[in-house]
Amino acid sequence: MATFYYRAITSNGHIVTNKVEEANRLILIKKLKSNGLQPISVAQTANRKRVIAKKKKRNASTAKSVIEELNTTVDINDNRRKLTLKDKINSYLGTEDKVTSRDISIFTQNFYLLKKANFNNVHALSTIIESTENLTLVEILDDILAGVEAGDYMYKTMEYYSNVFPYIYINMIRVGELSGSLENALLQAREYLEENDSINRRLKGILIPNLLQFALLFVMLIVGTLFALPQIEKVFEEVGTSSTLPAITIWFQGFVNFCLSHWQLPALILVAIIAAIIWYIHTPKGRYRYHYFKYTMPIFGKLIFSIDLSRLMKAMLLNLKNGMRIQEAIEVSKNVVNNYVMLSIIENSLKNLLIGQSWIEPFERSGLTSPMVTEMLKIGMQTDLAEMMDKLVEYMKIDIDNTMEKIMKTLPQVMYAIVGIILIFFVLVVVVPMIQVYMGNFLFDAYLD
Repeated sequence: MATFYYRAITSNGHIVTNKVEEANRLILIKKLKSNGLQPISVAQTANRKRVIAKKKKRNASTAKSVIEELNTTVDINDNRRKLTLKDKINSYLGTEDKVTSRDISIFTQNFYLLKKANFNNVHALSTIIESTENLTLVEILDDILAGVEAGDYMYKTMEYYSNVFPYIYINMIRVGELSGSLENALLQAREYLEENDSINRRLKGILIPNLLQFALLFVMLIVGTLFALPQIEKVFEEVGTSSTLPAITIWFQGFVNFCLSHWQLPALILVAIIAAIIWYIHTPKGRYRYHYFKYTMPIFGKLIFSIDLSRLMKAMLLNLKNGMRIQEAIEVSKNVVNNYVMLSIIENSLKNLLIGQSWIEPFERSGLTSPMVTEMLKIGMQTDLAEMMDKLVEYMKIDIDNTMEKIMKTLPQVMYAIVGIILIFFVLVVVVPMIQVYMGNFLFDAYLD
C-alpha cells in the first residue's frame, strides 16, 4: 500500500485535504469521485523526514557518505572558503547554521542578477554556491544544483526543503520554471521577501514596545497584589481601623489567590481550549473557517486578502505574457496562495471556464474582492487581459500600500487603548490603596473607632 496526499473540492466548493493509503493512484481517484469529491491533485508522498539537520540530501550525496561507501581515509576539504571559528564550533557541537530569511533574500537577489546577465541555471547556482557563507545553505544549493544537472526543476528539490523555503516562494519559482520566465519569477520572489520583511519590521516596531509595556504592567499588577496589598492590610489590622481596601482591589486579590491555590483548574481549562482550537483548525471545515476569518478579521483582514489576490494576479500575468490560455494560467498560478478560501474561489473559476461561464464571477460572488478589481478584469476580458492585468497589479500595489498606511495609523491607537485599560486597572487595584495609606485617612478612622 502506498501513501497518497490528495486535495479535492466538495460539491459546495470547499477544499479538503488528507493523507491516505491506497493500492494505486487510479483507485484512490475513483473512490474520491464516488464520495462526491472532485480531485484537484493526488500525489504519492515519500517517506522522508522534514528536518534539515542530519537530513539526507534529495539529489546529491555528501562527501562524508561517499568516503564511508569507499571505506577510505581520504580527507575531503571544502575549497570554497576557509572554515570560520563559528563553522568549527558548529562542527564540534554537531549543529548547523540556521538558514534565515535574509540568506534566502540574498540568494534570490544574486540568482536574479545572474539570470538577468544570461547565466544558465547550472552556471548561476555554481557561482552563488562559491560565494555563499552559510554552510547549511551551501549544502541545500548543492542538492538543488545536482537536481538541475539531472534535468529536474529547481522547485522540486526546494519542496523537499519546505522548512527552509517558504511555501509561497517555492510556488513562485514553480510558476516561473513552468512558464519559462524564471527571471521574472525571481523578481517577484525577491519582492515578496522584501515585502514580508518590511511588513514584519513595521509591525514589530509597533507591537513589541506596546507588548512590553503590557507585560510590565501585568507583572507589576500581580506583584503589587501579592506583596504590597497584604502589607497594607497588615497596617490596617495593627492600627485597628475600620477602613478597608477598595471593593475592586478585594475582588481582584481574591481572584489571584484563587488562581494560585487552584492553578491546576485554570491551566487545564486553558490547555483544553487551545487543544480544541488547534484540533478544529486542522479539520477541513475548521481550516476553511479559520482562513475565512483571516480575510475578514478587523484591521488585518483586507490586507491579507489583497496580498494573496495580488500574488495570484502577478502569477497569472506572468503566465499570460508567456502565451498560456486563461485556464492554464489560473491552474499553474493557484499554488502561489495557500488560503482555502482563495483556493475555493479559484477552483470555482476553473469550473466556470469548463462550462463556458465567467471565471471572474466567483471572485465577485465571494464578497471579498473590491468592485474596482472585478470591473478591471471584466474590461480586460473584452479588450486585452494581459495589458489590463498589468494595470491591475499596479493598482493593487498602491491599494496595499494605502491599506498598510491605515493599519500603521490604527494599530498604535488600538495598542494604546489596551495598555491604557491595563494601566487604569493597575491604578484602581494597587495605586489607590497606596495613596490611601500615604494620605493617612485610616488613622482618623482608627482614632474615631
